[in-house]
Amino acid sequence: MNIRRIVYSFADAYRGVRYVWHQEQNFRLQSWAAFFVLSLAITLHVGKIELLVLLLLIAMVLLLEILNTAMEHFIDVLKPRLHHQVGVIKDIMAAAVLCGALSAGIIGIVIFYPYIRGLF
Repeated sequence: MNIRRIVYSFADAYRGVRYVWHQEQNFRLQSWAAFFVLSLAITLHVGKIELLVLLLLIAMVLLLEILNTAMEHFIDVLKPRLHHQVGVIKDIMAAAVLCGALSAGIIGIVIFYPYIRGLF
């Protein structure tokens, strides 16, 4: 096990996250939404299993956004932006992120509803 190689791997990953943070508005928006969701979960004292589900959903959405960004850049290297299929592939990747985010939102509502209803 080479510690230097591990450190370099983490540095590469950090640079990747920083790049996505600075270049992708949706990633920043989703990150702030994740912060809000986790703050709400802690404030409302959601159960451990529910918190784990929320964490998994947050990770899924952020991962999908990172993969979408990587795929967009990869496709741009292979084909010029003007090619019709490039647009189709990008739309499909965006749809995957949208489906993940909508699913996470619906599950989040189901988790939070009883806690918020209990406040009133």
